[in-house]
Amino acid sequence: MRFLLVEDKLQLAEAVVDRLMLDGHVVDHSADLATARHFTATTAYDLILLDIMLPDGDGRTFLESHRNQESSTPVIVLTARSEVADRVGLLDLGADDYMVKPIDFSELEARCRAVLRRRGGSAQNLLSIGDLKFDSHAGVIKIGKKDIQLRTRELRLFEVLAKSPGQVFPKSVLIDRLFSYDEEASENAIEVYVARLRRHLEKSTVKIVTLRGLGYKLVVE
Repeated sequence: MRFLLVEDKLQLAEAVVDRLMLDGHVVDHSADLATARHFTATTAYDLILLDIMLPDGDGRTFLESHRNQESSTPVIVLTARSEVADRVGLLDLGADDYMVKPIDFSELEARCRAVLRRRGGSAQNLLSIGDLKFDSHAGVIKIGKKDIQLRTRELRLFEVLAKSPGQVFPKSVLIDRLFSYDEEASENAIEVYVARLRRHLEKSTVKIVTLRGLGYKLVVE
């Protein structure tokens, strides 16, 4: 998943980015609303983590504009305000959830997973496709009685393909989903991760098909 963190406190931002990247997510960081608007105008995000008090404005204006543009990207607000009225106001503006600072990282990860499941129309982390089961939280593919533990980017690549079987994903889109602005990436890297996944899927009816010049898609034979 690709996240955008909008937070001006550098120490907190670095800690959040490091924690979410350990969980396998791609995270872009913006310290102000202007950069956040630029990022959201040029990149598709799965989730936005939004601070309220920012150097160039109020995060609530960003949230309101985000919803007025009919964007479905979920937003979790990070706020220092714990009053009920403040929390209700954020939810009424369109926030999907909120966390009161100081942040507990385990809770943040759990809330991110819960929001993403709700947006995906599922209450569980488990996905069944063909003859395999995929646990996105544990990062495990189960084929018959065999459990295959995926590495971080293998996991995120398979997650993208498995959630939209039959859809063709160009390499440029996969690069965008697997790497942040700060990371160097190439089409060769995508080919490496696809090759690794194919080895894992050798005994499954689920396959990754190459459409020359177009990209990859997941199919069930």
